[in-house]
Amino acid sequence: MRLVIGAMTDFKMIYAAQAARYEQLVAREDWRGNLLPALAGIRPLSNLDVIELGAGTGRVTRLIAPFVRQIVALDNSLHMLGLAPKQLDPSGLGKPEGSAHLIAADNRHLPIQSATADLALAGWSLGHFVGWHPDDWKRQIGQALAEMKRVLRPGGTIILIETLGTGHETPAPPHEGLAAYYRWLEAEQGFAAAWIRTDYRFASVDEAVSLTQFFFGDELAGHVGRNHLTILPECTGIWWATVGSVG
Repeated sequence: MRLVIGAMTDFKMIYAAQAARYEQLVAREDWRGNLLPALAGIRPLSNLDVIELGAGTGRVTRLIAPFVRQIVALDNSLHMLGLAPKQLDPSGLGKPEGSAHLIAADNRHLPIQSATADLALAGWSLGHFVGWHPDDWKRQIGQALAEMKRVLRPGGTIILIETLGTGHETPAPPHEGLAAYYRWLEAEQGFAAAWIRTDYRFASVDEAVSLTQFFFGDELAGHVGRNHLTILPECTGIWWATVGSVG
């Protein structure tokens, strides 16, 4: 799942009931393919055991599945996970059927044995706690990070992917709550950081307006329509740390 700031957008409702529409949107994201090499540059993916939090409909899951030994993809929404098997075609993974496993679970309570993974990944997921628990997000995210550390073997890697602005060509947190979260990761939790462009490419202006309005809200959709955009810039931040060095 992913976090953006859109006026009056009910992300919980989207994740609970609009998986197909969500998948339409994220299938247009990162059309230049920047995310995969960025992840592999942090930790080479070959033959890793991976735990993925907030997997949603499996976009990142299917991106990395051909390279890893096994991936366990978790999401709190059974509705979102229900669409993921349709996206994860075992014949196209380059791995035996069953190398990707889907489990419904809360990020703060992972039904995974300790010290069983090499990489714990959360894409556009933990930042939701800033909006859903504005007075308690450090504890909530801290609990998720503790679970990620618990499931990793010594020397394992945590990678967090979060928004740095959709509709923008240069990176900036969409609001101060996320800015505080990102500062906390770097200053208090020992994470390194980088950013990439993950621009969307839509088939038409009408599609761009429809899908951006659905998820990002009227303001961004209006900007897309007025400027006849089919390519929408997006900046994405990546934070990572090795178990043993995380605060």
